[in-house]
Amino acid sequence: MMLFPCLKNTFLLLVLVFSSCGKTKKATINTNETVNIKIEKAIDTPLVIAANKTKTYLPLLKGKNIAIVANQTSVIFNKKGHTHVVDSLVALNISIAKVFAPEHGFRGEVDAGEHVKDGLDKKTGLPLVSLYGKNRKPSKEQLENIDLMLFDIQDVGVRFYTYIATLQLVMEACAENNIPIIVLDRPNPNAHYIDGPTMEAKHTSFLGMTQIPLVYGMTIGEYAQMINKESWLKNEVKADLTVIPMDHYSHEYFYSLPIRPSPNLPNDLSIKLYPSLGLFEGTDVNAGRGTEFQFQRYGAPFLDQSHYSFSYTPVANFGAKYPKHKGEVCFGTDLTTIDTSDLKMVDLQWIIDAYTHTKDKSLFFLTSGFTKHAGTEKLQKQIEAGMKAAEIRETWQADIANFKKIRGKYLMYN
Repeated sequence: MMLFPCLKNTFLLLVLVFSSCGKTKKATINTNETVNIKIEKAIDTPLVIAANKTKTYLPLLKGKNIAIVANQTSVIFNKKGHTHVVDSLVALNISIAKVFAPEHGFRGEVDAGEHVKDGLDKKTGLPLVSLYGKNRKPSKEQLENIDLMLFDIQDVGVRFYTYIATLQLVMEACAENNIPIIVLDRPNPNAHYIDGPTMEAKHTSFLGMTQIPLVYGMTIGEYAQMINKESWLKNEVKADLTVIPMDHYSHEYFYSLPIRPSPNLPNDLSIKLYPSLGLFEGTDVNAGRGTEFQFQRYGAPFLDQSHYSFSYTPVANFGAKYPKHKGEVCFGTDLTTIDTSDLKMVDLQWIIDAYTHTKDKSLFFLTSGFTKHAGTEKLQKQIEAGMKAAEIRETWQADIANFKKIRGKYLMYN
C-alpha cells in the first residue's frame, strides 16, 4: 500500500492525497481554510519545511555576507502561495552577495545537460554564478568576502539527480575556504525505500559522487551530514555544517511536490518512475523528453514496431530543445495510467523489455553513459545476458544492507 499524505506547513496546506480506501475528513489549518483530505489515518501535526522556520535560521544570517545555492524550488510557503527564499531574504535586508545556480538554472528554465550561464537575476539584480557547466564547484575567488553559505534545493532522492553532487562540491568548497554552510531540509519524495545498484568507486562522476544505492532513502539534510561525517569530501575535509531540520516529517510516506523540481519532472508519476526510467538516459531510448509526459513513457524508432502498439514523436519543448529522436516516430510503452501505489523499488521490467525488443542490440546502450547512470558495468552485462529483473535485484542486496548500516547513523526522522 502506498500512502500519499498531505504535505503541509504551518501556513499553507499543499494538497496531497492518500491513495487508500480511507474516509474523507475535514482538516482545518491555521489559515482558517478547510480542505478535503482522503486519509488512512489522521495526521495530528503539519509538516513544516526548514525554509519556513525563519525564526530558527534568520538569526544565523543577520550581519553576515551570504551566498545562497538555490533554484525555483527554494520557496517559503505562506497564505498567498509561496515566496522565493532569495526574495524573502532580500526583503528582510539580509546581505546576499550572490546566488549560485545548479543544473537547470536559478529559475529552473534551462534544459537538462545545457550549460547554465552566469549573469544577473532579473528580479533582484543579484549576481548569478553557474554551478553547471565547466564550473561545478565554487572557486576561492567566487567565495571571497562570503561569511556564510545557504543551501536550499528540493531533491528527489535519486543518485544521478545532480543536485546532491552540487551539494557535495559546495560543501567541499566551503570546507576548504573555512566558510560555514547551512542546509535547509526538504522532503524527499522517494525516501520511503532504498534500492538499485550501488555506485562503484571507479565509476563516480557528477551523476554519482559517492558509493550509495541508486535510491538512497534520505533527505538532502541527512545526506549532507552523512557525506561530511563519513569523510567523503575531497581530502577528507570537514565542512562547518548546520542542517535546519523539518518538523513532523516521516520517511514513511510519498510526498507530492507542489513545484516541479526540474523541467522534466512535471508531476508525481514522473517523480516515482524516475528512478526506473532514468536509466534510459544512458541508452538511445527516449524517456518522454520532448513530450508532455517526461519519464512516463519510453520509445525509440529501433524498437520492434510489431511488439508495441503505442508510438509518439518527440519535439522540442520546455526542458528539451534537442530530445532524443526529435521528429522521429518512437515505438514503445505509455505508462501514464500505470498503478504506482505499491512501487517501492527500481523496476527493471521496462528497460529489459525495451532491450529485448530492440531490433539491433548495438543501437541500445550508450555504454559509458549507462555505466555512469547505473554506477556499475554489471547492470548492462546482466541485461545483455538475459537475466530476469528479480535475479538482478538480488545481486544488489548485500551492498544495500551495508549502506543501510551507514545510513542509520544519520537519520533525523522516523
